[in-house]
Amino acid sequence: MCLLRVWGSVNLRVFMLMSSSCSVRRSLGVAVGVSLFLLSGCVSLGSSGPNADKVLESKSVVTDSGIRVVDVTGAVAQRVFSSQKRQRFSETLGALPVAGFVVGPGDVLEVSIWEAPPASLFGTVVLDPRGGAGSTHMTVLPEQMVSSEGLINIPFVGAVRADALSPKKLEEEIVRRLQGKANQPQVLVRVIRNATSNVTVVGEVGTSMRMPLTAKGERLLDALAAAGGVRQAIGKTTIQITRGESVQSMALDSVIQDPKQNISLQAGDVVTALHKPLSLTILGATSKNEELEFEAQGITLAQALGRVGGLNDFRANAEGVFIFRLEEPQVIGAAGENLPLTPDGKVPVVYRVNLKDPGTFFVAQGFPMRNKDVMYVANAPAAELQKFLNILVSVTNPILNVQRGFQ
Repeated sequence: MCLLRVWGSVNLRVFMLMSSSCSVRRSLGVAVGVSLFLLSGCVSLGSSGPNADKVLESKSVVTDSGIRVVDVTGAVAQRVFSSQKRQRFSETLGALPVAGFVVGPGDVLEVSIWEAPPASLFGTVVLDPRGGAGSTHMTVLPEQMVSSEGLINIPFVGAVRADALSPKKLEEEIVRRLQGKANQPQVLVRVIRNATSNVTVVGEVGTSMRMPLTAKGERLLDALAAAGGVRQAIGKTTIQITRGESVQSMALDSVIQDPKQNISLQAGDVVTALHKPLSLTILGATSKNEELEFEAQGITLAQALGRVGGLNDFRANAEGVFIFRLEEPQVIGAAGENLPLTPDGKVPVVYRVNLKDPGTFFVAQGFPMRNKDVMYVANAPAAELQKFLNILVSVTNPILNVQRGFQ
């Protein structure tokens, strides 16, 4: 029932008490009229947002604007959690075996060839100082870069394909090609400059760099350490790995906590350290209204409420905690329905949380908050009544004081 009726009744009593003087009646009649005008309806009371009833008018149905209201239960929280669970590095990028070093275009190689005496195929002969008389002869070829076609040139052999071969395989290939031309040839291939088996590390790191990979099999944290570590707080840093057309990301603290996520890197990987501030906005009857930043790993509803000091005891409606979010249709079981969607295919959803139910506090520990969420806590009905009574007292007290003055 509108509080205007109560106000009208009070004004009538005041008016009757002061009816002994005609002039006073006229003066106070004006005051009462102004008071009634100021309180001409309940909507004139100030508010930080809609009350719980206004939000729940569309409960369980889709409004003309496409907004759905969904009660947060254990099943709903589980569905929301599962929808945002990302695949981990170990599940998507860690399945491949550690790749050994292979030669590629642009690499610079040094090839050394040994021959057993007495034959000497190559013109320039360098005696191996480690041997005595009758020692093998060694020839060190000039450094050469693997061509764009993946080839190198060996005297008396010609072009040899080096692309995609490990140094050991390349040595075996050169030895095979020298058979019948050199006496018991032995070959050593040394990589002088690695231009192909690298990992690129960029973003919020000490120094962006290209880190060469070795036979050791460098891992993700090795690359970050080589780049000087991350510049932002670990809890607010996300690591993104680009491998071919696949792009995966995880919170850095999750990688550190789970050794399985410290995956071996592959040639051509791009490791990007991202500082993406995540935040949600908290409004209404809480201890403080603010934009709350949180970690890349995410926070739950319970944590978000705790960080703003919980609900305001004197104002909050514990049954009227709402989370406004743009959600994927399948998360709320609306896939395939003809719903009004946002341009990016999302459904406007209002999640309602009833904190008067003790079981909801367990659900709140597993309900994940998301970037750009808006949490709103409605005022309790008694708080609206208290607002009205405060205005009522502020208006009627002067009138009653005037009436007492004429007695």
